[in-house]
Amino acid sequence: MNLTKLNTEQQNPKTLNIDLMETEEIISIINQEDLLVPNAIAREIPAISSVVERIVQAFRDGGRLIYTGAGTSGRLGILDASECPPTYGTEPEMVVGIIAGGREATTEAIEGAEDDRVQGKQDLVDIGLTAKDVVVGIAASGRTPYTIGALSYANEIGAASVSVVCSKDSEMEKISAYTIAPIVGPEVVTGSTRMKAGTAQKLVLNMLTTASMIKIGKVFGNLMVDVQMTNEKLRKRAENIVKTATGASDEEASSALAEQHNNTKAAILQIITGLNGTDVTDLLQKHSGHLREAVAAFHHDQ
Repeated sequence: MNLTKLNTEQQNPKTLNIDLMETEEIISIINQEDLLVPNAIAREIPAISSVVERIVQAFRDGGRLIYTGAGTSGRLGILDASECPPTYGTEPEMVVGIIAGGREATTEAIEGAEDDRVQGKQDLVDIGLTAKDVVVGIAASGRTPYTIGALSYANEIGAASVSVVCSKDSEMEKISAYTIAPIVGPEVVTGSTRMKAGTAQKLVLNMLTTASMIKIGKVFGNLMVDVQMTNEKLRKRAENIVKTATGASDEEASSALAEQHNNTKAAILQIITGLNGTDVTDLLQKHSGHLREAVAAFHHDQ
């Protein structure tokens, strides 16, 4: 295996003498390199959009979004997946993160786990992967055997396969139905892909879940109306969301949330329409949880 041919393993000519620089110079050049990431992602917007449409289709068909990867890439997938339930009120199994080496690998390196192609497949077998699902393999190099095993199995059973990589013409790109490849260039420290490549991956995953959740009705305006009130901060956020969306007072927002069993979306719909109780949730259900559609339908019927 010739790693030196990979984009992610090239030496950065701007940092050849970084070990001789003063602290502020080091920080400045890291910052300058980080500025390259958004433009690399901008070039991938058409590919990202296509993947979002496929994820939305999967969600509507009862499928899942499954991230898989090793090391930093796997951890980023787990991070993105774990933030969907509190932010968007999703079930934990709707967006899933899998990492080579298992959960222990989220906090420490598990030697050799990324080289196990068979386990990449087995981890998807273990969660009952189906043709309805979308599997997003994440690997800066695009050559991680574990992730290739996962993507190959996704293809085998008819699930959508997606690669998020930072290298051109990678092995993963060759086997995936979709590829998102922000080419961010050599890292400040050669091969340290937790830096620019990791930042690019994180931004792409943000886009995949955020845009998908918007498309399936988890956002009203720019408000996260399916937020789960699992702590005091989120409870206060929910109250502020209800007030912002409706112009209601503190008391009205609190009362509507209580009546709708802390369902932020239902509380908003109750205040906007004047409906109460199950009439609110029935209207939401009729429109598959799309608050804007439910509001429009109510006003149309008046």
